[in-house]
Amino acid sequence: MHTWVCDNPIGVEALNWKELPTPQPSAGEVRVAIRAASLNFPDLLIVQNKYQMKPPLPFVPGSEYAGVVEAVGDGVTHLKVGDAVAAFGGTGGFATHACVSASLVMPLPAGFAFDDAAAFVLTYATTHHALLDRAQLKAGESVLVLGAAGGVGTAAIQIAKAAGAKVIAAASSDEKCVLCKTLGADASINYTTANLRDELKRLTEGKGPDVVYDPVGGEVAEPVFRSIAWRGRYLVVGFAAGGIPALPWNLALLKGASIVGVFWGDFARREPKANARALAELAQWYARGQVKPVIDQRLPMNQLPAAFARMGSRKVQGKLVMTND
Repeated sequence: MHTWVCDNPIGVEALNWKELPTPQPSAGEVRVAIRAASLNFPDLLIVQNKYQMKPPLPFVPGSEYAGVVEAVGDGVTHLKVGDAVAAFGGTGGFATHACVSASLVMPLPAGFAFDDAAAFVLTYATTHHALLDRAQLKAGESVLVLGAAGGVGTAAIQIAKAAGAKVIAAASSDEKCVLCKTLGADASINYTTANLRDELKRLTEGKGPDVVYDPVGGEVAEPVFRSIAWRGRYLVVGFAAGGIPALPWNLALLKGASIVGVFWGDFARREPKANARALAELAQWYARGQVKPVIDQRLPMNQLPAAFARMGSRKVQGKLVMTND
C-alpha cells in the first residue's frame, strides 16, 4: 500500500508519501481499499499538532474516506468483502488502504458515488446534528450560515432547506454567494463588502436570524450574535478563521439566546443509535436528491500537499477530494 505518513506534526511539509506493507484487520475491523478521501479542516490541524485529538506517532492523516471492503476481521458480521462503504476513522484516509473499526463504517446504498460518500459523513452528520438536534430547527424559521460556500456551509444550506427553513448564506466573495444561491439559499451576503448587521436586519425584517450556524468564528461572531433573534440559537461548529471569539455574556441575556456547542464526534460515540438514525435519514435525502456534496476539485492521492495548499488559499467551494484511480 501507499500512504501519507506524519512522523512529526509540524505541518503539511513534514508529510511523506511512503510504501508500506498492506495491513491485516484485527478483530472487529475491516480493511478498506480506498477509492476517495476528502479534506476537512481538522485534517490540517492534526498535522500541525493543533487538534484536540493527538494520535500517537507516526500516523496517517485523513479522517473521512470511502471505498470497498477488502478483508474482514474476526467478529464482524454486518459487513462482507465487496461491500461499498464510507468511513469516518479520524485518521488513516490519505492512503490506498486502511483498517478501521467496523463500528465506524457506513454501508453505502446502491448509487452512492464514492466521491460523494468520501465528502459526506463528517460534513453532513455534523450539520444534521447541529441544526436538527442541537438547534431543534423548525420549518419556517430563518438560518444564517456563515462560511456558507465551504464544506459544512454547503451542507448546512441543503439540510436547512430540507427542514423547511429560510436560509441566508454569508460568504466572502460574490462568486461564493452565487454558488450558495444555486444550492437553494434564499438570500446571500458578501460580508467583505456589505454591512452584515444591516443586511441581516433587512433580510429578516428587523427580527434577526433564529439560528446561526458558525463554523468560522473570528471577528464576525460578535456582530452576528448582536443581530440574533429573540430565543435565537447560536451554533458553535468550529473556528476556521483561526480566532476563538469571546462574546459578552450580557448579549445572551438580552436576547434570551443560547450559545450551543456542536461536537458531532462525541455525539456519535455517546449516542450511537441517534447518530445511526441521522445517517439513515441523510442517506434517504441523498437518494432523493435533496442533499449532495459540492466537490471543488478531485486530485490524485499523491498530490495531497497541493490540496492542502488550495485549502489554505480559502478559495475552496465545497470539498476537496483525493482519489485512488
